[in-house]
This record gives sequence, C-alpha cells and structure tokens, in this order.
Amino acid sequence: MKPVRLPAAATIALPRWSIFALCLLYILPGLIGRDPWKGVDAASFGVMWTMAHGNLHDWLWPHIVGLPMPEEGPLAFWLGALCIKLFGGLIGDPMAARISTGVAFLIGSISVWYCTYLLGRRQEAQPLKLAFGGQPEPSDFGRTLADGALLIYLGCLGLLLPSHTTSTGPLYIALIAYTLYLCIRFFDLPQKITAIKIGLIFGLLVLTRGWVSPAGLLVTLLAVCIYRKQPLYKYLLGLSLPISLLIVGAWLFALQQIQPYASSPLGGWMDWNYRQIGFPIFDNFKHFLGYSIWFAWPAWPFAAWAIFAWRKQERALHISLPLGFLICFTILALLNRTHEEGYLLPLLPPLAILAAFGLPTMKRSAINAVDWFAVMVMTGAAGLFWFGWIAAQTGWPARTSAKVLSWAPGFTPSFNAFTFIIALVVSIIWFRIVYWRISRQPSVLWRAVVLSSGGVILCWFLLMSLWLPLVNHRVSYSIVAQDMTQKISTPYRCIDSKLGPSQRASFAYFSGAHFAGFNEQNCDLLLTQGNRRFQGQIKGPVDKDFPGTWEMIWEGQRAADKDEFFTLYRKVEKK
Repeated sequence: MKPVRLPAAATIALPRWSIFALCLLYILPGLIGRDPWKGVDAASFGVMWTMAHGNLHDWLWPHIVGLPMPEEGPLAFWLGALCIKLFGGLIGDPMAARISTGVAFLIGSISVWYCTYLLGRRQEAQPLKLAFGGQPEPSDFGRTLADGALLIYLGCLGLLLPSHTTSTGPLYIALIAYTLYLCIRFFDLPQKITAIKIGLIFGLLVLTRGWVSPAGLLVTLLAVCIYRKQPLYKYLLGLSLPISLLIVGAWLFALQQIQPYASSPLGGWMDWNYRQIGFPIFDNFKHFLGYSIWFAWPAWPFAAWAIFAWRKQERALHISLPLGFLICFTILALLNRTHEEGYLLPLLPPLAILAAFGLPTMKRSAINAVDWFAVMVMTGAAGLFWFGWIAAQTGWPARTSAKVLSWAPGFTPSFNAFTFIIALVVSIIWFRIVYWRISRQPSVLWRAVVLSSGGVILCWFLLMSLWLPLVNHRVSYSIVAQDMTQKISTPYRCIDSKLGPSQRASFAYFSGAHFAGFNEQNCDLLLTQGNRRFQGQIKGPVDKDFPGTWEMIWEGQRAADKDEFFTLYRKVEKK
C-alpha cells in the first residue's frame, strides 16, 4: 500500500519567478566581485588562465604556468578557459572563468527539478485516491515534489562552497544530475537516442573527473535493470559504453598524436584515478560519517525517511533509481582514501530527489522540528553576521570590532550603501518568510524545507555581500603578489618555483611574473614557500633541486597567515 494520502491543496507549486529568484540569490553572490581564493579555487583558475593565454599544447596538457596538473580531467578547465577567451576582456579573467561555474550550477539545479518532476508524475508514485475525491493531479503532484527537491538541493550545506568555486566540482555534479535525468527517460521509454546521450555524458564525466564515477554508474544501471527486470543492458553495453569510449579515445588519440610539450598527462591522470579506489578502512567510514552528516543536511533525514516509508514499493523507479545512484556514490566515497574536496558532491542530487518523496510521508511534528531548527540556527547566524559587520564598521563594541578585524589584519572597513540596502532587503524577506510559515501553517509539501533553503541563502548572501571585502582580503594573494613584483627592479629570464598550485596560480596572475614553463631552465630568480621567516640575507644553496648561489631579495606573507612565508632569491653568477 502506498504511504501517501494527500489532498490537492497540498500540491500548490511555487511560482516560476520565485524559483528563478532563489537560484539567482543562491549562485550570484560569491561569483561576482572577488579574487581567486586560496585553495582549489585559485588552482583551477590558474589552469584555465594558462590555457586561455596559451596555445594548443596548454589546452591538452593542463598546467599552471609550468606546474603540471594532470589530475581530474580537462573538460571543466576547457570551459573556463573558453569563457575567459570570450568574456575576459569585458569583466576580467576571474569572473569570466566563473561564468562556466554558474552555468553548471543552473544545469544541475534544472536537472534535479526535472528528475523529480518526471518521477513524481509516474502512476506508481501517486498518492492514494481519497474516498470523496480531491486528490492531486499527477502533474501537480510532480511539480510540487520538484519544487521541494530543488529547495532541499539548495539547502544542502555541502553544495554551498563547491558550487561557487572555479573548479571541476560544479560541472561534475551537474553532469551527475543530468545523467540521472537521462536515466529516468531511459527507463520510462527506452530509446537508442537516450542510450547514446547517456554514453555522451559518461564520456564527458570521464573528461571531467576521471573514469571511476562513470564506471560505477554503468554497473549501477546494469544492476537496476536486473532488479527492475527490464532487459535494457543491450542498450547500455551496445550503445552507451562504445560512445563514451569513443569520446575518451578521441582525447587520448589527440594526446598521442600531438604529444604536448613532448610528454603526456595520461600517466599522472591514470595514477590519480587509481588513487580514488582502494580497500575500505576504518578512517574512511569515520570521515564519511562525520563529514556527510552536515554536508548532506537537510537532505539525508528526509531521504532516509523516504526509503523507509516507501520500502514496500522499493522496485518503483522513483525509489530504485535514485537509491541506486546513492548506493553507488556511497561505495565510491568509502573506497576513496584521498578525501579530496568534492568527493561527496555526487550524493546530493539523488539525496535531494529521495528527500522530496519523503516530504508527503513525514509527520507534522518532524516537519516542525526541522523548521524550528532552521529558524533558530539560520536566524542566529544571520544575526551574528550583522552584528560583526556593524562592529567592524562603527568600532562598537570595541572588543567585537577588534576581534573581527584581527581575522584579516590590515583590512580597512568601508561602507557601501548599495550592498547594505540589498542585504537589508534580503534579511527583511527572510523574516517575512518565517512569519508566513509560522502564522499561516501552510499545508503545501515544500513548507518543510523552505526555511532551511531560505536560511542558507540568507547567510550566504550576507557573507558574500557585507563581509565580502574582508573575506577577499583574508584569502586572496593579490597584495603579497603585487608587493613581490615591486621588489624586482632588474630584468630577469624567468622565475623557478616550488610553490603549491594555489600559490603559483595567484602569484602568476596578480604579479604578472613570468614563471618557468615546461621547457625553461636556468632561471635567474627563485620563489620559495616555507613555514618560517628568514632573517637577513642568505647566500648559498637554497634547495637541492636548485643548485648554485642565491641571494634573498624579498620576503613576504599574507597578513592573515602567520605560517606561510614566501622568499624571492636572485641567482648570483660566478665571476
């Protein structure tokens, strides 16, 4: 027996304009008006920036001005570099690269919505018919569930930062969500064209983040075919698999024929893929459980309840397919010992879809508990953001102001009226939503998650509006990189470096310095990164990889980082 009994009044869908506005409020803050940030954001931008200002070899051999980056795959970097080529001259290279990030987010969000809509209007997912009629129409039920799934997806805490970074993460999760959409179409109405599209996306997934995920998805789809007793494996093995291999083969053939920089990223790329799988160990389980609890909040409680509530209809497509995806990526996460950023991202689309089917089966008390948790936590967090910003602007309370400014030494607060007004308007809208939810007690399905997603959007918006200058000052390398450039008073051939990917990309972009490329040797400058500060001038060997005599000409650090020091040396020529 189906667990859902629902009147039509509970399936009032959100207006399309409100969904669009929520997506814009979510994605635009954090993409506009900031520098590349320390970490994967700056490192990935460095690859895109190098490609955009390089030649064909740079597009085939991902690197950051000479530092090889064979991991993951080139597709996300190609798209970011293309955006830089097209729009960099108008809006700047960093923001141009983030256009691809925003587009990927929209693709992922739309895919989650349509996945849930298609599953929700299937006959096997419909609520029980009421004795005197009044049950919702299939399309209305599907659309309301889709709205709930999108709100849950936007409310997931783990999606927030990766969806705004210039990295492979946004494209990766977008392709996962779109694959799920294609698979729903495929199981509903098996067609050769859909199987070809699945193979195409599998190939793009390989070029985005390696072959482990698409291989796992292929095995999962074969298992779902067997479980649902649908003999569709001939389409997957006969069409999807060859198409994906053809796409990957074209990339590998180009590498083999052109041999960029007389080498190939294939070896390093394969090694990175092999590191994604291994025997599960206790640390994997411990990290997965401790990290995923907040990463997938609030999706996982609703999804867990949906699996329990629909346990007698486990073969239904709206349960078996997203659950298959969830099991697949959970296993891959437990086998992954690297714990790299974004390795849990593929869990979010199937979790959000499953969670949507848990909404109509949850008790009112559980829904109210989630709502009150969201109201208290998100309102409290928003209040702290406002309080800290006011303290930094006014200097009162003095202790709070000093503590906020100590987080970014050297930062000088400035008042922006436009930012203040927009942040105030968004905060007022939040309180209006809270008042509507508490006073009206609406019966619509998505009422249980509107506060969770709205609170996340509110806090992120405040952080990326009121606090953006301070955050930018803390996690950007622009000041220290420009300071280094001013100390280079004489011409030089190139700069050797042992910087990490993020630091190398930032120094290359902000300083305009010429770092050693693949075939450049015997540079007359050397930039090192260490965890202690050198006092005075040092002459003699600096590193075994850079023999010779070197003289220090500059040292510096980011004001907010007490452990990371940079030192620039000039080579002393022997007379």
